[in-house]
Amino acid sequence: MTGQKSDLSELKVLIIDDMTEARAMLKNMLVNMGITQVFEAGDGREGMRFMDSAFDFVDIVLCDWNMPGMDGINLLRQLRSVDEAFPFLMITGRGDITSVSEAKSVGVSGYILKPYSMVQLEAKIRILATRANKLQA
Repeated sequence: MTGQKSDLSELKVLIIDDMTEARAMLKNMLVNMGITQVFEAGDGREGMRFMDSAFDFVDIVLCDWNMPGMDGINLLRQLRSVDEAFPFLMITGRGDITSVSEAKSVGVSGYILKPYSMVQLEAKIRILATRANKLQA
């Protein structure tokens, strides 16, 4: 379909995770989905600094919860003070109801548990990007 942006190739994604290997694996998955504009931050503070200068540039944030310094939930709180609807996907091993409820109460856009597959990740990204009008259904 010409003119429709149904592929993911134009999305700009920021990965925030303190584990280099996790960022590399996630970036590889994104590239395999056709997303080539991928940026990385090693923790919440670095991610927030990046977002301060690139808020209108980045389309989606993929963020780990557990990180030293500023964790993912506090980064989400800061982003929500600027934009209540910015696409933010929490990627975490925290599947307990308390964590899920906390993330929802702060306004997380999506939540995916580790370990996850590329199919699960792509489905979540497509939902968030479509909701944010960054992608057509």
